[in-house]
Amino acid sequence: MHKSLIAVLLASAFSLDAHAADLLQVYQQALANDATFASARASLQAGMERVPQARALLLPSISGSASISRGSSETTPWNVGQTVTNPQTGLPFTIGSIDDDSRSRRYGVSLSQPLFNWASWQTYQQSKLTQGIIEAQFAQAQQDLITRVAQAYFDVLASQDTLESIRAQKTATTEQLASAKRNFEVGTQTITDTHEAQAAYDLVVAQEFAAATDLENKRSALQSIIGTAPTALAPLKPGVALTPPQPAVIDQWVSSAETQNFAVIGATLNVESAKRDISRNRAGHYPTANLIADANRVRVPGQSEGSGTVKSNSIGVTLAVPIFNGFAVTSRVREAIALEDKARNDLEATRRNAAQGARVAFASVNSGLAQVRALEAAEVSSQSALDSNKLGYQVGVRINIDVLNAQNQLYLTRRNLSRARYDTIINGLRLKAAAGVLKEADLVTINTLLQH
Repeated sequence: MHKSLIAVLLASAFSLDAHAADLLQVYQQALANDATFASARASLQAGMERVPQARALLLPSISGSASISRGSSETTPWNVGQTVTNPQTGLPFTIGSIDDDSRSRRYGVSLSQPLFNWASWQTYQQSKLTQGIIEAQFAQAQQDLITRVAQAYFDVLASQDTLESIRAQKTATTEQLASAKRNFEVGTQTITDTHEAQAAYDLVVAQEFAAATDLENKRSALQSIIGTAPTALAPLKPGVALTPPQPAVIDQWVSSAETQNFAVIGATLNVESAKRDISRNRAGHYPTANLIADANRVRVPGQSEGSGTVKSNSIGVTLAVPIFNGFAVTSRVREAIALEDKARNDLEATRRNAAQGARVAFASVNSGLAQVRALEAAEVSSQSALDSNKLGYQVGVRINIDVLNAQNQLYLTRRNLSRARYDTIINGLRLKAAAGVLKEADLVTINTLLQH
């Protein structure tokens, strides 16, 4: 029962072949299928329309109009009120009016060109800043996609390594259990050794189930990004050497984070936009001037085509001066000033967070490199300790539990080493993202560390 269930869980996990997908291929799939990045791309496309919409407030507007109206007029060839005799009936009747329906047609074209409108000008300048903010947000989304893909990719590899290590540990524990049973049967060991080996075997079986489930969860997380079930993934090359961050001085990374981080850039542009908003609201006290031009044609009914058309053209300048609006403009200006102060504080908070993120990532990378070196040495030591305990067990100076503990230590060290390598790579990407310099080319560099 246990073997069949594990086989089902692992069926898709270990189909590694010559066509395993590497990190760049997975990233290309994410570019095409990730819903979060697609949303950011759509937001960018929508934001690019802000400038044309604001510019339209400064350009002339032309409109045309046409109308047809129908009326009636009273006319008669006789004198109204005259009494005459109806020739058919011989009865008298009084002459009334005869309705003459008529239609009039009006056509017109009007043009309005703003000459001075400070609010519209500030809105146009704000639209440029808004577009810059949206572009910074999109660049941030690109960096987030890189880190999310790399994180999900190496999470799958780490889960695979954990499962492989547990399976290897299970094989070694099985051999140790069989040895303990044989020694007990011949009377060279006690039943305690068998029980200890059995307990170790049962524990590793439980760990195998947990690791298989975790692997499926990690593959599902990667699938949610790339949109399809992931194929086999290219692993890291054995004994791969990781390089420290360049430059090796933390202050340069922090300085870059405080100026080039895309969240900081967006917050900086937001402060400038808030300043423009103050000026735009103050424009409620300023006059506005517009150039107005009209051309109208009216067809008068009852006249000939030439003499019955009335033409009128006009051109001029209109000036509107606000006098009193219930203190609404003053209130909006105070609100804009408060929002500008908020934007400044948000910028400072964003800058500090970016700097802190760079410090944490820089320390994590260097700490990870030190852990990798230490765990590489520990792996060698653990292997030597296991070999010594196995030899001591064979000659009778070590007991079964010593071998089991040495095996557990070796495989735990290998799992920790694998995880430390992946975490160091991810923290290197996060460091560059915090500094605002993360590019797709960084994935190309990491991709060379994979075994194709």
